[in-house]
Amino acid sequence: MDTIFALATAQGRAGVAVIRISGPQAHACGTVLCSSLPPSRQFALRNLVDLDGAVLDQALVLSFDGPNSFTGEDVVEFHLHGSVAVVSAVLRVLGQGVGRVAEPGEFTRRALENDRMDLSQVEGLGDLIEAETEAQRQQALRMVQGAFGQKIEVWRSKLIRAAALIEVTIDFADEDVPVDVTPEVLSLLGSIKTDVSDELVGFIAAERIRTGFEVAIIGPPNAGKSTLLNAFAKREAAITSERAGTTRDVIEVRMDLNGLPVTLLDTAGLRDSTDDIETQGVARAIARGKSADLRIFLVEPTDVLSISPCKDDVVIAPKADTRTDDVRAVSGLTGQGVPELIAEISEVLKIKTQGAGLASHARHRDAMQNSLAKLEEAICFVNAGSDHYDIAAEEIRVAIRSLEVLVGRVGVENLLDEIFASFCLGK
Repeated sequence: MDTIFALATAQGRAGVAVIRISGPQAHACGTVLCSSLPPSRQFALRNLVDLDGAVLDQALVLSFDGPNSFTGEDVVEFHLHGSVAVVSAVLRVLGQGVGRVAEPGEFTRRALENDRMDLSQVEGLGDLIEAETEAQRQQALRMVQGAFGQKIEVWRSKLIRAAALIEVTIDFADEDVPVDVTPEVLSLLGSIKTDVSDELVGFIAAERIRTGFEVAIIGPPNAGKSTLLNAFAKREAAITSERAGTTRDVIEVRMDLNGLPVTLLDTAGLRDSTDDIETQGVARAIARGKSADLRIFLVEPTDVLSISPCKDDVVIAPKADTRTDDVRAVSGLTGQGVPELIAEISEVLKIKTQGAGLASHARHRDAMQNSLAKLEEAICFVNAGSDHYDIAAEEIRVAIRSLEVLVGRVGVENLLDEIFASFCLGK
């Protein structure tokens, strides 16, 4: 296994920069730069020197002994002054030793290979790094802390138990098996089926928290959609004009809306037009409006559009600053009604996140859907009687393999251990 090193903090000038080394020669690489390493898990101040003994910087040095480190290997970290010149000099000296520059994500990959993290935790770490809002941070942190892995482990244990019960009935058919295993097997499979189904129900909400909700502003031309978008974004994100049809394409603004990730869409005004470009813009507005998670209809009470509001959509009149009636309205120009509108949208989206599961990636969904299908088939074969147990056992094994990426491999030893721990057959 190679010893690798890399800058662990962002490129560029900073107050502090961290360089990390990992691998079998990490401690040896560390001592090239400083006279001695501190005891494991303790900081010490050291002068870092090049191969000629010239001082490069004064840094805090931290070492870890494997497997008790992030990667599961020996690790050394240098906490340097964040000068571009200092970082370059230290990396240059490390490059002259036995180590090599790490590939993208290689430290985390080694943590996965050395069983310091499971794959869901690795994905959670990536999501945590990319998190822009509080909701994303909380969801990603649950993954990093192993909440999804713990749930998968429960499913894994139940699948092993169910498979073991059926296998013992098949393998020891001529023996006096203490009890009829059918009720327990059905209970185990039914429990997993319910849990997996519940997790799939919460997938869409969890995925939206990770990737963001889309909120489209829909309305006729000159309703003030672009002005409202700018009021939300608190900047001139869209061109505004009294001329109808100014917005031709969908304008997107990414924002944090009370802790939720939201992409706000300013769409072309919906109307019939002979202008080919505007017609294309209207078609795109309709398509994005229909696919959005929530729509804000900025319309007069008498307006009729080609898109109708759905249950959770917000319908509000435009240009509140010029109105004299009692119709609920908003003005992006003056900000009148904007805080209330933001609060309403946030509440609607918050309701949509209720029941969000832990699974938030497409591979999670696909694996669970495949496993669920096999579990349903296994239940049918178990219900069909002991003559079909061999088929049921195979369906359970396929269900386990479908979740293999999530739960890990289940070998023969696991089944044998479960069998002999549960039944004292005396053979």
